Amino acid sequence: MDYQLKSIGRTCTASGEELPPGAVCYSVLLEENGRLTRQDYSAAGWNGPPENAIGYWRTSVPEANPDKPKPLDAESLLQSFEQLSEDANPAREKLRFVMALLLVQKRRLKLDGSRRDGDIEYLQLIGSHGEGPYEVREYDLADDERQQLQQAVDAFLTAA
Repeated sequence: MDYQLKSIGRTCTASGEELPPGAVCYSVLLEENGRLTRQDYSAAGWNGPPENAIGYWRTSVPEANPDKPKPLDAESLLQSFEQLSEDANPAREKLRFVMALLLVQKRRLKLDGSRRDGDIEYLQLIGSHGEGPYEVREYDLADDERQQLQQAVDAFLTAA
């Protein structure tokens, strides 16, 4: 069974003070109204777990990671995908394919079918708000090529 818990909070539940990166803190798991919730306490604000705690643990506040990629905005990604669709540059077909997969993953595009033209397979897609239809050539990408293309997507969106 999987449980979805929020990541560590930014403030102490007891004092409301900021929990700075690297600081020791205590986290508590509680059940409230049939849902699991997490509370975080600074070392100074920790007086032991509440009576109704399911569990608790000591941890450190993670360091800020400015290099961590930001989540992709589905609307910006769709605009960039449409821009590439209009461009029709064969050199960017794989980039467009990776964007299409990301948009399907984000449920912004839906697979509407596929078609084959000789040895080439094409995905037929429609937007979740009625955009399209779109047709994207399907590629079997190696892991390193997929990683390079995802970096290219990030660079493309940053430049857009």
